[in-house]
Amino acid sequence: MATSSMLPAGKSRKQRRSWGSLAAGIVILLIMMFPLYWMLNTALQPKAGLVEVGWVPTHFDFSGFTKAFSDQGTNLLTSLLVAAGAVVICLVIAAPCAYGLAQFRLPGAKSIVFGTLITQMVPGIVVANALYSAYVSMGLVNSYFGLMLADASLGIPFAIILMRAFMVSIPREVIEAAEVDGAGRIRTFVQVVLPMSRNSLITAGLFAFLFAWSDFMFALTLNTTDAVKPVTLGIYQYIGAHVGDWGSVMAASVLSAIPAAILLVLAQKYIAAGITGGSVK
Repeated sequence: MATSSMLPAGKSRKQRRSWGSLAAGIVILLIMMFPLYWMLNTALQPKAGLVEVGWVPTHFDFSGFTKAFSDQGTNLLTSLLVAAGAVVICLVIAAPCAYGLAQFRLPGAKSIVFGTLITQMVPGIVVANALYSAYVSMGLVNSYFGLMLADASLGIPFAIILMRAFMVSIPREVIEAAEVDGAGRIRTFVQVVLPMSRNSLITAGLFAFLFAWSDFMFALTLNTTDAVKPVTLGIYQYIGAHVGDWGSVMAASVLSAIPAAILLVLAQKYIAAGITGGSVK
């Protein structure tokens, strides 16, 4: 009887903790989403001054989006092209590196992985200044390929670490079975390892896209003309030219956030599987 009488009280405490966690999560989510809401709210009130923007738009005015798209449409396409190219370069380099570090007994493999981690701690401005001198001598300044290559360097270390963690968990017997069937190392990598590593590939590619999409330092340093202008650099210059038209500025920011948001929504299940895939061997 005593045990049965204690169950409802314990269940009640558990429910209170659950409701408390839910409330805390909602508050944190609202705080994190408020800048996005205010950006959209300002974009829908383009005729109001920055101080005069209401908390809720009384009517939807899309003229700011029309103006922003006409001004930044080309820059959005440039960012899409550069980010897509950076993803391809990143995966082409990172996937074989991760496979070699995961499955081959290479001397100094742990030191290489540690060095890869260290590269992510180097400030971007330092890398950008170093690249500029090299790019001038190679003729890669103000070029699409040069910006793709620079942006790919942002995602390569993360992609190597992520995919290596997943590829370590691939059973050695699977690779040996492919080799016994006559597949060479390249064929085994392409036809066996890469399909098994789909989740980590998608996750690494998505983060490489986000790194390239949000890049500003390389876009500012490695471009001296308007020949290659990503949307981040376009918005930066847009603010200087339209500092009084915050509706159009915020509308351009909303438009620049849409592709990344769509990719995150579509790939969320692959992200969860890709990040946790190498945690259990």
